Amino acid sequence: MSSNWEPPRNYRSRTVAILGAGVLGRRVGCIWASAGFDVKIRDPSEQQRVDGIAYIKENVQSYAAKTNQVPGSYEAVEDMKQAVENAWLVIEAVPEKLDLKIATFAELEALTPEDCILASNSSSYKTSEMIGQISDSTKTRVLNMHYYMPPACMIVELMTNGHTTPEIFPFMVERCKEAATNPYVARKESTGFIFNRLWAAVKREVLTILAEGVSVPDEIDAMWGELFVKAGTLPCQTMDNVGLDTVAFIEGHYVEERGLSPEKTVDFLKKNYLSEGKLGTKCSKGGLYPASEPAPPKVESKKPEILVLDLGLSAAAPSMKSGEILQISADGKQQKTIIKGQALPDGLAVDSGRMFWTAMGIPGKLDGAVYSANLDGADIKTVVAPGSIDTPKQLCLDTVAQTVYFCDREGCRVYRCAYDGSNLEVLIDNTGGDMTAEQRVSAWCVGVAVNPSQGKFYWTQKGPSKGGEGRIFCADIATPEGQSAITRGDIQCIKSGLPEPIDLEVHEASSTLYWTDRGELPWGNSLNRAKLGDDGLPLSTSSPLGYEILTRGLNEAIGVKLDSANSLIYLTDLGGSIYRCDLDGKNKEKVYSAENRAFTGITIL
Repeated sequence: MSSNWEPPRNYRSRTVAILGAGVLGRRVGCIWASAGFDVKIRDPSEQQRVDGIAYIKENVQSYAAKTNQVPGSYEAVEDMKQAVENAWLVIEAVPEKLDLKIATFAELEALTPEDCILASNSSSYKTSEMIGQISDSTKTRVLNMHYYMPPACMIVELMTNGHTTPEIFPFMVERCKEAATNPYVARKESTGFIFNRLWAAVKREVLTILAEGVSVPDEIDAMWGELFVKAGTLPCQTMDNVGLDTVAFIEGHYVEERGLSPEKTVDFLKKNYLSEGKLGTKCSKGGLYPASEPAPPKVESKKPEILVLDLGLSAAAPSMKSGEILQISADGKQQKTIIKGQALPDGLAVDSGRMFWTAMGIPGKLDGAVYSANLDGADIKTVVAPGSIDTPKQLCLDTVAQTVYFCDREGCRVYRCAYDGSNLEVLIDNTGGDMTAEQRVSAWCVGVAVNPSQGKFYWTQKGPSKGGEGRIFCADIATPEGQSAITRGDIQCIKSGLPEPIDLEVHEASSTLYWTDRGELPWGNSLNRAKLGDDGLPLSTSSPLGYEILTRGLNEAIGVKLDSANSLIYLTDLGGSIYRCDLDGKNKEKVYSAENRAFTGITIL
């Protein structure tokens, strides 16, 4: 490895090339464009190129808000040479096929400038497995550069291939920071990156606990939320606080009982720390953290700001267009209006720096609509214009597929479209055949949630007001081939006889379906949940209801939003209140309340 390495020449005026315009490739391209770099995305698929550029065009300004830079140019091309011939950095995000990656790096060696840094976004393969067909000199400028899912997670991990010039890493760390990402460098090549290995160990032990019957999923998740999310527990800091001698003793017991190797646990601690008297925070010599360097401060969980929809009953002269979008502080003490003049707004969601909401309009008329805007209320765009839908209710987003799902109550349908309103399609159509007025009410579609990890979406049909005939249905995200929204055969009723179910949300990490119910007591005006199996369908339960009631006492319950980072749920009701509680319904508190307001959809920032 050369100690005379220099950064790529004139890199500020050269391009960043991304190979692959898929879901992650286009987001990586958006990151670099937002930092002022000129970006070229290469993909053999014309549709992927079009979609990739559309994503960057739609989102680059919101990404750039974090970088404080004027975005660079961006284009998508089909030809590999055109994409990389002037690049200072190439990041491959091609399909996870090792033969393809090996061939790609061989092609890059032939087409890129000799000072170009070559990176792989792969988390499945180490770059040492991809460089068998390139020269030793080229191997020194190849590394792994793994992104997770920007903009929700802006971490990027950098890792050597065993030959990478060390000086590349501080250079790339600084460039990553310019692009508003948080870089972490693996000190040596590893099967799995830093977080991948942490998660693999946690996952393995959780499965072992379940297999041995020691605990159950909801208890494990609840404890994790208390100890790690809410309390901000950090692994290395906690070991120092406990004492490394105590940690070694406990690990020694596990080694003996389970027949494990002590080499990388007990022996590692004894050789590198205990033998030198480094026991942790209880001694002057420190522990995993040197005594002269205090451990990082405890991470305090920060509750988010709230966006909520008000139907407009508080207006001086209430009308069909006095609805508002409000922003409310986490403590409920500050409130401001973001957007006014909405026709009965109902569903609300946020992604990539924009909010999306539905406006019901006058029930029975085709004047319902879907809109989007920046989080400050600027740049309002019509996603679905009045004239095609009746009474759009809850709205949810598939952030990976960049699609909007919403229910049309009086229209008796469930819809999906792209973020810009294109590709509007009917997923569920309950209008077939002659129906009485009572039957039509039972066919109304109200709440909707999408569960991409299990390939399902869910919706509520609340039935007549306070009628006790509410139902929850699910179907596959992909409509069965040769079937239509009316004839599809994959629809399943998963809950029936409910008071009046309204809005839904899925907690994908724990495979749990949550919903509000505005029906009659004792089971209505409540927050409820049901655990889902691997097939996305509810698991059997010992409860005679077939589900859990988590909290009651709401006043016409409507909106529900999960705050997974803080293990919390936010709720609204037509009585003008916003509530917050734990994922199990405990510790419910009223965050905000106002006379003459009627809240519907809710989300968090």
